[in-house]
Amino acid sequence: MPDAPSQTPSAPTTVPGVAVPDKPTVDGLEERWVPRWEDEGTYRFDRGAERGDVYSIDTPPPTVSGSLHVGHVFSYTHTDVVARYQRMRGKVVFYPMGWDDNGLPTERRVQNFYGVRCDPSLPYDPSFEPPAAPPKSDRDFAQVSRRNFVELCERLTAEDERAFETLWRRLGLSVDWSHTYTTIGPVSRATAQRAFLRNLARGEAYAAEAPTLWDTTFRTAVAQAELEDRERPGAYHRVAFARTGGGEPVFIETTRPELVPAVVALVAHPDDERYQPLFGQSVRSPLFGVEVPVVAHRLADPAKGSGIAMICTFGDVTDVTWWRELQLPTRAVLGWDGRLQREVPAWIAGGPGEGLWEQLAGTTVHTARERIVAALRGSGDLVGEPKPITHPVKFYEKGDKPLEIVTTRQWYLRNGGRDGELREGLLERGRQLQWHPEHMAHRYEHWVSGLNGDWLISRQRFFGVPFPVWYPLDADGNPRHDSPIVPDEAALPVDPASEPAPGFTEDQRGVPGGFTADPDVMDTWATSSLTPLIAAGWERDEDLLRRVYPMDLRPQGQDIIRTWLFSTVVRSHLEDGVLPWQHAAISGWILDPDRKKMSKSKGNVVTPMALLEEFGSDAVRYWATTARLGTDATFDTGQMKIGRRLAMKLLNASKFVLGLGVARGGDLDATAVTEDLDVSLLANLAAVVRTATEAFERYDHATALDVTERFFWTFCDDWVELVKDRAYGARGDAAAASARTAAAIALRTVLRLLAPFQPFAAEEVWSWWQEGSVHRASWPEVAELGAAATADDALAVLGAAGAALSTLRKVKSEAKVSQRTELATAAVSGPAALVDPARRAAADVAAAGRVQHLEWAVEDPAGEAVLRARAEFAAAEGAAG
Repeated sequence: MPDAPSQTPSAPTTVPGVAVPDKPTVDGLEERWVPRWEDEGTYRFDRGAERGDVYSIDTPPPTVSGSLHVGHVFSYTHTDVVARYQRMRGKVVFYPMGWDDNGLPTERRVQNFYGVRCDPSLPYDPSFEPPAAPPKSDRDFAQVSRRNFVELCERLTAEDERAFETLWRRLGLSVDWSHTYTTIGPVSRATAQRAFLRNLARGEAYAAEAPTLWDTTFRTAVAQAELEDRERPGAYHRVAFARTGGGEPVFIETTRPELVPAVVALVAHPDDERYQPLFGQSVRSPLFGVEVPVVAHRLADPAKGSGIAMICTFGDVTDVTWWRELQLPTRAVLGWDGRLQREVPAWIAGGPGEGLWEQLAGTTVHTARERIVAALRGSGDLVGEPKPITHPVKFYEKGDKPLEIVTTRQWYLRNGGRDGELREGLLERGRQLQWHPEHMAHRYEHWVSGLNGDWLISRQRFFGVPFPVWYPLDADGNPRHDSPIVPDEAALPVDPASEPAPGFTEDQRGVPGGFTADPDVMDTWATSSLTPLIAAGWERDEDLLRRVYPMDLRPQGQDIIRTWLFSTVVRSHLEDGVLPWQHAAISGWILDPDRKKMSKSKGNVVTPMALLEEFGSDAVRYWATTARLGTDATFDTGQMKIGRRLAMKLLNASKFVLGLGVARGGDLDATAVTEDLDVSLLANLAAVVRTATEAFERYDHATALDVTERFFWTFCDDWVELVKDRAYGARGDAAAASARTAAAIALRTVLRLLAPFQPFAAEEVWSWWQEGSVHRASWPEVAELGAAATADDALAVLGAAGAALSTLRKVKSEAKVSQRTELATAAVSGPAALVDPARRAAADVAAAGRVQHLEWAVEDPAGEAVLRARAEFAAAEGAAG
């Protein structure tokens, strides 16, 4: 049996040109490397690259409405590891950044930040400055013109964007900051307006006056994709409608008694025998005495309430369907402000309810409900007391009050909601897209299949892309909506609110025979849906466009598949007849300790800059990348501490390896790796390279990190401890060269494997001994590891030798002696699958375990795949087993 070498190992070698700090630290790496990467153009896109060599990313433009939160850090890190991997694989990466700075979130932030509200009727004040501090009550907010308000939006978003960029740089996103855009900037406005004009010319965009989901707080239309159901308390009210011919009244049950004055019909299912005799007859509404027909429709639910319902214009989306398909009249009582109209409706005037209307005019929905219920109770038309319930109510996703349905004129874009052929084309696009993870495709398909209307793209707001449309005014000053005036594309972007229509002068604005501007702006998704074209230079930089579009990757959150992802597919399908990207990478959500999704609206988000400063960017990135795509992850600073420990270990282990005498930038000859333990190290590393590469290719960064991290700790905890003596020359030059070369090859490989995850620590170590940036180095190839890469027979040696060393250490621990204590003899036993490969590294095990004489025995009496050891101490400590 081999004995441990007796000579004393020499100290590590100091190598000229290798600059290793005395005390490596992860602190301050961001300040060191962020400006250097920018100065050296490390992540700059090469405009000379052809499309086949390019990997382009349609980066999500974060909404500029305050601050980024840890959920952004989570998902954007997922994108960055892909960008870094593809760059190291030899791709020329096009990785731009955009800022989504228009829309309601920005307006709301500006209102509250400056204490202002927009009144489009006010004139522009070039000298306006907002209050030094916003008033405590929004009722005291300053009223400003649309132009003044937009200027304040631009001022605040510019400040927010600078803060966002600082944080992204600190996180280490490998973005090319020369390719940055804003969704309200001139380029984006021109792109959105151009795409709209082409949609309009092809008949894909159209304007219509129709029932519209309406947020009464923001006073704007809301699209189907922006809805969310929230559970709210309500009550069923049993209300009697009198038959016009006399007899028993007809009872309906409603949660919205305030809409009794808006009723246009009662409806029951055509097969409901209870109400078949009533079809074709009429009833009178309580309190108001308005005669309405009783009709049949398949959507009426016989099991809901009394089985017969009132159709109001409009209480919910089913009312809209009934109204449209049954061709019923419109009797709207709610205004855009969410209050009942002030004038007496024509169908109520002169009737029994005219006096009651005086108590209802101008009231909120809540007040109107209370007063109508009281009146119904007084008239005897309310049967019994209301029955409390909890039911889903539709809200605008960013709103605080239930949506109403009012009739407005809006712009729509065809999206397959009413066009079966277009719907099938969009479903096919979803099938062509490679989803990561695959099951996210079902969300897209479910959404497209369930569309019941076209995409409403207009908003009644201020800070957005204006529709490039004017209307001529007739002799009475009324707009002729059927004769829109549009600009030439060369004139884009335009602002119809401040620029005259083509062929007119400004003094003709608003006068009979003149013109007026379309008052609305585009939905923020109508601009964001064009981000691939905006970033790629559509109709602006055709050379760039052909190199990067269609793009390779769309990374995003799962909650906006129905909005951003789908709307982008719609625009590319209509404009270019292509899928805008090949892959969609969908991140999960961040959960708080109570397993609830983190969101600003819930107030449970964590701002990330303090985390980056406390733990280091590599540590936060580590936490983010331990989660797979599509998987929710808990916010966990414990994981960040592990990530920091990994980064520190990378620095310290690298210092040890480089201290063995590796020349700066020198070639490493894998043929020098001859010892079985070292061959095993590289054989295992080859398996890691294969697994990590395959994982990245299928967009599974978490597996790539996991296998790399586990190998790295095995390298540090087992292999380094096993070879220390030999690496310092205790068994001669050839054995030392084997260890040193294996260590250097392993380090060079691991640094590149970890570079996408911990870019700062990896770059720091790389700079100590290699030329250029690790992020411009090639991704590891198995061939670099030499013959060891295919030495499958040696794979088990490293693990078995590590297990043998662990059993020897356990002997000393149980004897409560130092690990430096010498063992006169030791016997390691166990199954052949462990003993045989461990015996191939016997000299290294003996040296690391400080065993003077080491014996091996194959025995497996218990059938357990473990090693055991018996030993006798060299000194008087005694024996242990």
